[in-house]
Amino acid sequence: MDLADVDLVAEPGYLDGLTSWPIEEVRRRRTECQRLEDATSYLRRLVQGRLDIVRAALARRAGDRRVFTLADLITELPDTLGDRLVAPGRGNQPPHVLVPPDLPDLTAELDAVCDPTVLAGLAQVPIEVVTALEAALAGLERVVSARRRLLFDRIDAMAAELTRRYRSGEASIDSLLG
Repeated sequence: MDLADVDLVAEPGYLDGLTSWPIEEVRRRRTECQRLEDATSYLRRLVQGRLDIVRAALARRAGDRRVFTLADLITELPDTLGDRLVAPGRGNQPPHVLVPPDLPDLTAELDAVCDPTVLAGLAQVPIEVVTALEAALAGLERVVSARRRLLFDRIDAMAAELTRRYRSGEASIDSLLG
């Protein structure tokens, strides 16, 4: 993900003049924010997955077995990651499938904190390193979640403006068909 795009959207003046923008500009910016939010949501889930794995490794070390293998870690992955398959309140609905966005730098920020190959060696890493990794991943999760909330705020503001225009008659549904 290009963080410069998110930085642009995060600028305090990003929505200045929203009520006077042409409707095409509102739609274009809303679509761009939705694309960035999709990528941010995907990144957030990856961060959470790695954080869950690191926390499971810490819990295993605190339990009866201080020594564990990569095979143990892999065997426990369904339990470690399974709690996030269905969001609360979704009932019998199938889980939402996150499709990786086609953004080459999407995971660069995450990989800088926790390269995927690090997870394979968690059993051999000193506890202090695993604890520091957990803290770094938790910090990144907070940053990515805040970024995601900001994008939702922008999307909501533009959706509200579009709704206002349709209700007031400034825009018509027919314009969507043209």
